[in-house]
Amino acid sequence: MIQSIGIFILAAACEVNGGYLVWLWIKDSKDILFGIIRFLLLALYGVIATFQDQSFGRVYAAYGGIFIIFSLFWAVIIDHFKPDNGIS
Repeated sequence: MIQSIGIFILAAACEVNGGYLVWLWIKDSKDILFGIIRFLLLALYGVIATFQDQSFGRVYAAYGGIFIIFSLFWAVIIDHFKPDNGIS
């Protein structure tokens, strides 16, 4: 189970970082290197997921929860997002 969680976290790191670099590349007019790294990270994310022992459907469903948690941590730490309860 520890190995599966580690694989999920590594996959999430590749996916979120890849998406973030696309954001910087396009929105902040960063260098093309950001785009190239993005493609590599997103491809690596796809490969890392295959290291799981279970079937694709089970792995992908479980990964979804890890991805959401990782994305929220990324938003708070890297993007300085301040979560709230959504009530105005």
